[in-house]
Amino acid sequence: MLKNSEEYNDPILYDKENESYNEDISFLLKWAEKKQGPIIDLACGTGRATIPLAKEGHQLIGVDIHPSMLNEAEKKASKQNLPIKWIIQDCTEFELNVKSGLIFTVGNSFQHFLTNESQDGLLSSVHKHLEHEGIFIFGSRFPSTEELLQPSSEEYWRTYIDRETGDKVDVYTISSYDNLDQIQHYETIRKYKNTHDEIVNENRTKISLRYVFPKEMERLLSVHGFKILHVYKDWNETPITNDSYQMVYVCQKI
Repeated sequence: MLKNSEEYNDPILYDKENESYNEDISFLLKWAEKKQGPIIDLACGTGRATIPLAKEGHQLIGVDIHPSMLNEAEKKASKQNLPIKWIIQDCTEFELNVKSGLIFTVGNSFQHFLTNESQDGLLSSVHKHLEHEGIFIFGSRFPSTEELLQPSSEEYWRTYIDRETGDKVDVYTISSYDNLDQIQHYETIRKYKNTHDEIVNENRTKISLRYVFPKEMERLLSVHGFKILHVYKDWNETPITNDSYQMVYVCQKI
């Protein structure tokens, strides 16, 4: 089993909880329109962002290390007759033998690269695959005090309805932040309830996420040959502020 992958072992569950999110799609399409040739979606998962761009006529390559997620992505793309190329590779050392004008990784996937070495590998691989002045877009959660100092006890997060069973799913989280490694360790608890509000099932998964501070990110990108064109607090191009929840970077290969 891949490390730090519990949240991605069940692609059906992943889609139930994430496929409705589309706030980044218009932003990505805007940049895709400026580029010709293949666009690379790193850590593409089940194709949440890959497929909408392909539907608009763009040539897409989806790269992910989780076979089950890519299998689900391929099924969804095949149903829509979309010629997306899906590739199982480690994003810290991917090798596609193509150059791209646009590479992106969304869904806060940048935070899955937990060590300095894995961040270096990702950015070096991206730089190698970009054309001259090519664009790299990614998002990461903003390391605010509120974000990092979450309670270590079970805390309610959200509720949704399972579209297959009709069960109500109450989602809770437990988190702890490692100051030395800048890693937040999460445990997600899903409590499935029937129409009588009785718990009929419970599922627990764990994930760890690396946080990078803005000035640290500036240096990291510069060292790897990128110029930051824009930093936003959301996908609506709102300028970043101290009360941000997210950092959206648009970088250019130099």
